[in-house]
Amino acid sequence: MSKTANLNIRMQPEIKQEAEAILNNLGISASNAIEMFYRQIILTKSIPFEIKEPEKPNFDISNITKEEFKQMILEGLQDIQEGRQADASTVFNSIHKKIGKM
Repeated sequence: MSKTANLNIRMQPEIKQEAEAILNNLGISASNAIEMFYRQIILTKSIPFEIKEPEKPNFDISNITKEEFKQMILEGLQDIQEGRQADASTVFNSIHKKIGKM
């Protein structure tokens, strides 16, 4: 029998619990799942899945009711009244940084 190696990692407890619940339903231990992941790295010589920032859906105003729109406006006004706002230059600088045009 070959020797085994230990792997110690840190992660958020909620992530661990949720993933292990799914693995348990599949009948796979966390240790076996991690070994399968490592074997796929070796086989593909890459991370075996695409890693990218999730796409954010475009906001389509035609998908909301007048009541929902009115509620959004009222929430925006409340944000302004409670000081949760930013000037235009701050907003545009933030947008430019996010899209890489600075």
